[in-house]
Amino acid sequence: MYIIIAGCGRLGKELAVRLSNDGNDIVVIDADTDNLDTLGEGFNGLTVTGMPFDEDVLLEAGIRNAQAVAAVTDDDNVNLMTSEIADRLYHVKEILTRISEPAKVDTFRNLGFHIICPTGVASECAAEMLNGDKQQ
Repeated sequence: MYIIIAGCGRLGKELAVRLSNDGNDIVVIDADTDNLDTLGEGFNGLTVTGMPFDEDVLLEAGIRNAQAVAAVTDDDNVNLMTSEIADRLYHVKEILTRISEPAKVDTFRNLGFHIICPTGVASECAAEMLNGDKQQ
């Protein structure tokens, strides 16, 4: 599968490496070349420096061929803009959008994107552990 990952922080890096190791064709976009450098020599995909919602950057990343986009930067607004461009302009089938603010989850989900909210996932897990509902 041809996948574009917008954002190369901790989540983007781990996702890129995992999906690449699973045999997918991966392109990672980040505005900071230092972040892209953390992928290391063993990373099998491509990297593009720039803002992931910039149409020229997306074209360089191969958005026309992308089967999936994961917008996982640390900025909810960047993720929303990237996801909407991928959806509305390029009709990418699978879109994953990272949302840091739990209050925004329903809004993003109503746009039809797959949502991951690390803050919500971590708080649910922590509450279960502290309530004794789940053993680590």
